[in-house]
Amino acid sequence: MTKGYLHLSTGDVFEGELLGATGKQAGEVVFTTSMTGYQETLTDPSYAGQVLTFCYPMVGNYGLLETANESTRPAVAGIVTGEMWDPEGSFSTLLMKWEIPGLSGIDTRALVKTIRQHNTVTGIISDTASLSHPWKTENSLSLVHQVSVTSAKTYGEGNPHVVMMDYGYKKSILDSLLKRGCKVTVVPFTTTLNEMKELCPDAVVFSNGPGDPKALEPYFTQIKKISESWPAFGICFGHQLIALAYGGSTEKQLNGHRGSNHPVKEMVSGKVRMTSQNHGYVVKNDYLPSDFHVTYKNVNDGTVEGIRHNTLPVQSVQFHPEAHPGPSDTDYLFDDFIKQTVAAGGKLYA
Repeated sequence: MTKGYLHLSTGDVFEGELLGATGKQAGEVVFTTSMTGYQETLTDPSYAGQVLTFCYPMVGNYGLLETANESTRPAVAGIVTGEMWDPEGSFSTLLMKWEIPGLSGIDTRALVKTIRQHNTVTGIISDTASLSHPWKTENSLSLVHQVSVTSAKTYGEGNPHVVMMDYGYKKSILDSLLKRGCKVTVVPFTTTLNEMKELCPDAVVFSNGPGDPKALEPYFTQIKKISESWPAFGICFGHQLIALAYGGSTEKQLNGHRGSNHPVKEMVSGKVRMTSQNHGYVVKNDYLPSDFHVTYKNVNDGTVEGIRHNTLPVQSVQFHPEAHPGPSDTDYLFDDFIKQTVAAGGKLYA
């Protein structure tokens, strides 16, 4: 095996064994605590531009399955793991195909402890022991452009017709809607209100995606107009965009929430649900849009996990109700969304 190195902006260097490509691509170094679902995590577009560290010590031990992919290609800038089990070379082949560098055989506990001491840590995987800093990283708007579709595509023939604004959507969201009999049209995130009207949707979903939601400020006006015109449901990045579009604010977390065991409290019932999460930004509780109320809160740190408009059929959640990987405790939110859509009778604009 070839020696490889993870260089951090903190000055720390971790030595291991290179996997996949040997190219140098810098990104924010983040970690996920999920014990399973490494393939779903690897192919989640929300990780675009990030060097992803798996806390669970072994990756690859149950192989890869084509149907487990959450997108057509991985978008990560690199992966880091304590141990890689890849006797058939399928994982390395996948990384090589998409020119993604990987590093195994390092102390991921030490790496995570280093990351947790800083607000943002950038890093780069290299075959060189010495490397100068700083490195160039992609801005958030560029990342969304990379993972969003470039033209509309329709799936299914059911009812209602849901249009999904794509900021880097996970296939599991699409599957969850199709399973409920919906017709789903996935459109570029640049889609305008007039273009949306031509599609004649009954409801709109604002998907997950990578990076800082404030980078999409030029699109806030359109997001608000669209969500005022049809029943709307925001997930993760889409949740943050809805809050910002209505005058709320977001902030970066110290380390983010990434994993499949995050407890959130449903404010109405008081019930606690286990959720799958992947984000580095949150809606600020002190700057919540005036027309919204909080529906879910994180049990561990009290951050906002869900909001709902007081009069319009607009709701959003920070976590992933479709999970994959993760528990299906909040899968019922898709049913609630469909019921809300039917009750609203589809379009709301005059």
